[in-house]
Amino acid sequence: MEQHTLAGEITQAGVGLHSGVNTQVRILPAPPESNRFFVRVDLPNSPMIPAQVAAVSKTVLSTQLGKDEVCVRTVEHLLAALAAMGVDNARIEIDGPEVPLLDGSARIWCERIAEVGIVAQMAHNLPAPVITEPVWIYEGDAFVCALPAPATRFSYGIDFNLAAIGNQWHSWLLMSCLEKSAADFAVEIAPARTFGLQDQIEYLQRSGLIKGGSLDNALVCGVKGWLNPPLRFANEPVRHKILDLVGDLSLLGTFPVAHFLAYKASHNLHIQLARKILELF
Repeated sequence: MEQHTLAGEITQAGVGLHSGVNTQVRILPAPPESNRFFVRVDLPNSPMIPAQVAAVSKTVLSTQLGKDEVCVRTVEHLLAALAAMGVDNARIEIDGPEVPLLDGSARIWCERIAEVGIVAQMAHNLPAPVITEPVWIYEGDAFVCALPAPATRFSYGIDFNLAAIGNQWHSWLLMSCLEKSAADFAVEIAPARTFGLQDQIEYLQRSGLIKGGSLDNALVCGVKGWLNPPLRFANEPVRHKILDLVGDLSLLGTFPVAHFLAYKASHNLHIQLARKILELF
């Protein structure tokens, strides 16, 4: 079965959303069946951190891989871009604890991947697993599930008590044609930026979070509307939630054939579903 890796090297730098630390990321081609993995080049012996569900250590407002000092945070946007653009194998070197937020979306990552291109690799991996029975996780009225379906699709719903957001739904299909699917993701999902609520900012900052957040890399919504319009899509917030879901489920290695449906979910619920799916295969 065919896999893909990058045809060249990507280098990108920026500030981390939560740490406020500037880091540089260098993404390199990797051998067949090596999967996507991070390398902390700033630490002794350059430890490797696999982009796998088993490596998830925290899910508070982002997804973190690794543990203690050997970790990397906010991996979801970059991993979503690599997986959706068809990059199965990649060595991601980073010189700090958090992937740069860039503009708050995965658009720049997709642009850089498209610039260097991808190349096919021969591999002995198995076909994508198929979900044959519903699998779900819920917490209150929030849930995420994987339903039997003829193709892989991601659907999401959100509901906020703010007029500018309100109730939103969106769905994105992972097409069988890699080139068309990658192009569609780059246009329809990747540009959607992370968002936050104005009345939560002070609390999050006191909690040691969003140190690198600003109106340049995140949408902020208040009772009077968006503080930094215009939006890239009328329903940009829910499209960003699909971006997060794609990134978190990319930790499965290969997306199962299923309809992934989520409502008011979180990184924590995404990862719980991924762990439950792994138990099936």
